[in-house]
Amino acid sequence: MKVKKLSDLKLESTRVILRCDLNVPIKNGVILDDGRIVASIPTIRKLLAANCSIVIIAHLGRPKGERNLEMSLAPVAIRLSQWLGVAVEFSSEITGQSGKCRKLKPGQILLLENIRFEAAETSKDQAEREKLAIELSNYGDVYVGDGFGAVHRKHASVYELANLLPHAAGDLVSAEIKVLEGLTSEPIRPYAVILGGAKVSDKIAVISNLLDKVDLIAVGGGMVFTFLAAQGKQIGKSLVEPELFEVVQKLLIRAKELGVRILLPTDILVGAEFSDKTSAVLVSADEIPVDSMGLDIGVESAKNFAQEIVKCKTVFWNGPMGVFEFENFAGGTKAIAQALTEVSGLSVVGGGDSAAAVRKLGFKDDSFGYISTGGGASLEYLEGKELPGLLALS
Repeated sequence: MKVKKLSDLKLESTRVILRCDLNVPIKNGVILDDGRIVASIPTIRKLLAANCSIVIIAHLGRPKGERNLEMSLAPVAIRLSQWLGVAVEFSSEITGQSGKCRKLKPGQILLLENIRFEAAETSKDQAEREKLAIELSNYGDVYVGDGFGAVHRKHASVYELANLLPHAAGDLVSAEIKVLEGLTSEPIRPYAVILGGAKVSDKIAVISNLLDKVDLIAVGGGMVFTFLAAQGKQIGKSLVEPELFEVVQKLLIRAKELGVRILLPTDILVGAEFSDKTSAVLVSADEIPVDSMGLDIGVESAKNFAQEIVKCKTVFWNGPMGVFEFENFAGGTKAIAQALTEVSGLSVVGGGDSAAAVRKLGFKDDSFGYISTGGGASLEYLEGKELPGLLALS
């Protein structure tokens, strides 16, 4: 999909409403990973260089239309100021801010409180969303959509607001689209997709849509146990979605017909319970004890996955291989991350937990070809879905 770019707008000395994705993990007021904040900086700096005033709209978590101070963007305003070297004013209010926004001078920035505190932002009622969007449209003269992690949502600040003003995609969204087009339109082969995370149901459409485009799909994380169980293997207390057995079986058959290799782990690290205190025990993927649960791919599987990945020229990875937050079960995810740093072609870390994992495990962002900021948005793009936020910017 072709979207309008910043160069298509007359930005000099304009009042810009900038929709960012600043949805970062915060615990007790402390930002644990500021990757999405950092990713937003280039577009903000470009707007400042054009002598714009900027009103930033963003979300954090899922407060469901209610004020929740644990999901306040106040800490984000402070971190933004630190990165930019420019004061970022914070408004604890969202609506009724037209006067304050219009008084901003060129070079000044105002970050509004979590837009999802407004129930209308995520309402299924289009009229409610439009009413909020009309209110927000008074805050500036042009709209720049740079929150890629939200473009798959038909929300007031993502879809309706963009349609009310001259608009364009920010540099982050433009870069994300370029990378994802590289994964879906004539990728350089061999092309591998590595999928992990908890549930098959979250990734089943991606697998189905990519089957005729890739050479290899490696499956790990909690979702692998549905694949193993669908083949009649004992998975103990591991996470499983029995209702998807038939779907998985058909996918495996289709992959074989297309000549696509589905790589599943041959060994598993299991624990007695879901806890960072539980000991890791290595077992065969065919024989997971009935009183244990799989929490990571095994040592040999991690080695095998890595060897296959480094042979490829295009690699997309979404979802950790195990419970990387537990030190005993981080090995599989770390092996995949290391392999991606050694890929000679395009390696893409597909946002969400994968991006958080590589940073937690000590990898630098520039070790990879690209780290996406939008896990869910990236997956829906690869599913072939039409994303409302991109449609609004086209």
